[in-house]
Amino acid sequence: MRAGSFRSERIIYALLIGQRRTSPAKSKSRCHSARRRPRQSLEKLKMSSLDTIVVVLAGIALFAAFVNGAIGYGFSSLTVPLALIFYTNRVLNPAVVVIEVALNLYVLFINLSGVPTVWRRVLPILVGLLPGIAVGASVLALLQPGWVKLGTYIVILPLILIQAAGLRRPIRSTWLVGLPFGGALGILYSVTTISGPPLAILFNNQGLVKNEFRAGLALVRVVESSVTAIVYFKLGLFIAESANILLVFIPSVVVGIPLGAYVIRRSDAETFRRICMSFDAWVVGFGLSRVLIELNLMESPWAYTVMAVTILIDLYLLYVFFRKRLQTAPLRAR
Repeated sequence: MRAGSFRSERIIYALLIGQRRTSPAKSKSRCHSARRRPRQSLEKLKMSSLDTIVVVLAGIALFAAFVNGAIGYGFSSLTVPLALIFYTNRVLNPAVVVIEVALNLYVLFINLSGVPTVWRRVLPILVGLLPGIAVGASVLALLQPGWVKLGTYIVILPLILIQAAGLRRPIRSTWLVGLPFGGALGILYSVTTISGPPLAILFNNQGLVKNEFRAGLALVRVVESSVTAIVYFKLGLFIAESANILLVFIPSVVVGIPLGAYVIRRSDAETFRRICMSFDAWVVGFGLSRVLIELNLMESPWAYTVMAVTILIDLYLLYVFFRKRLQTAPLRAR
């Protein structure tokens, strides 16, 4: 009995030792697997969110390119307010500028016939652009991204609403007007990559006809986008993330530009342009509300009053626009 009990004790002891030897390794593997699971799930979430952002960004760029192909401008003024929800100006701007160089060269090429009659008018603006771009690019490199977003939205929103209201006062094309306007435009463009609304307001108030309007717009924008791209490169603002955004933009632009040019031939250009302004105003209103929350300048529910007021103003301007269109419809039919 003693020998049997001694053997059983040895077996039990061996089993206990084996458990002790193997249990730490098992516990370690369990700990590692437990740690890996949340990491893997986080990586999957990041990948899915990045994929969603890329799809949304491609859709935004396609719509903006469509509008640009239809009316000759609008890529940056539509892309930037929406894309700023996901990216900062410092990351987004270099990609937009490269696209703008190509787009503006294309628009200038198809409107070369208007350049001889308009280049003297835009020369003061071109001269004023150069120091403005240098100042604006330096501001972009130094300021905190959130405040750059806020400044972008605050400047753009009233410009869009003024353009939507169709306010026109005769402005003579002189160096006194062109130089300061060009300087301010250079700062605005190099910080935001947006210049279409203020240029459209100026050229409409100077009474430029369609071909001259497009040629003048393209000439100014070729210079501002090219110089801004060079300054960005010198300041080291071209980074890998900007290159990734550029790769998303390229196919959207290749499809959107010719599609917009095709559709506009079969629709009312003025109505289309006005609807695009409304869309832009609503997006900027939303972006401004979001940035006010991010910078802790306003609380969440109240910040969206900015968007609500923007929508109400734009709806009134839309009503005025379509009422005038209906009143002048018989005259246009003649």
